[in-house]
Amino acid sequence: MHVKHALFAAGLSLAATTSQADPTFWRLEWPNTDFETTTVDNWTEILSGGPPKDGIPAIDGPQFLTVSDETGLKGPEPVVTVELDGQRPRAYPVRYLMWHEIVNDRIGEIPVSVTYCPLCNSFMVFDGRVDGRTLTFGVSGKLRNSDMVMYDRQTESWWQQAIGTGIVGELTGTELTLLPTWMESWAEYTVRNPDGLVMAQPAFPRNYGRNPYLGYDSAKRPFLYNGEQPPHGIPPLMRVVRVGDKAWTLDRLRAESEITEAGVTITWAAGQASALDQAAIHEGRDVGTVRVRDSAGNNVAHDVMFAFAFHAFWPEGTWMLGG
Repeated sequence: MHVKHALFAAGLSLAATTSQADPTFWRLEWPNTDFETTTVDNWTEILSGGPPKDGIPAIDGPQFLTVSDETGLKGPEPVVTVELDGQRPRAYPVRYLMWHEIVNDRIGEIPVSVTYCPLCNSFMVFDGRVDGRTLTFGVSGKLRNSDMVMYDRQTESWWQQAIGTGIVGELTGTELTLLPTWMESWAEYTVRNPDGLVMAQPAFPRNYGRNPYLGYDSAKRPFLYNGEQPPHGIPPLMRVVRVGDKAWTLDRLRAESEITEAGVTITWAAGQASALDQAAIHEGRDVGTVRVRDSAGNNVAHDVMFAFAFHAFWPEGTWMLGG
């Protein structure tokens, strides 16, 4: 969907959903969800994104190819890289996550859920183990601050993807463990992991490799977002590197290439295409690859999200502006 069409649809959707903000309406679709247990104060914050529950189908048990057997990916295309100790590295192409948003997988003994919300550009990889049980996730079709609301299939609680926390239902307040993963270009991944694995194309009739949000990250306004804009004159769709409750703008990082602050070192290198720019993902403008490490050189869990989403979910967060 082109951004202009998306924003028009957003207006229609907003008009249609504000009258449905009472969870009484949603109980018809979610009879197993405990709406009495929640941290949501204002139900009008949660809107329908358009598709119904599972209308965007999550992938379970994905298939994998070796790097040498993958011939369809282009060098600049972004992939989410998961490298766990003692396990063969795995890459999850954003061309698939764009259409499915969640991939439930198992790496060794660890159940993982790889998630991507195009509207916030938020990629998060969670450990699915919670209090002795394993959770798998689906796409609810709901948005809050333009961010995907996930649900777990075990309790049908709702989860905010950008913060990895339960917001409605039995598991309200529970926090998922975020794994230290990153997004990089396919070319970068293959150079470092010539014997690595890559997720194979799912068996769905989707136009993989195409961007349905043409020009979105150059838009002036986010999709289905009515909250405050970021401070300091930062454009709402500027990418920021989030570590905890701190954010560094991509413009600053690109200018400096390496920043060491607040106990982490953040680096930027050219070569990764934006998935939300041109119609063909691999033709997107170069937004580069971000890596975050601690003082010992270990990978640090982080996100590269849009500024409006950081401000929405961390309104008291710290903007690391330098100077």
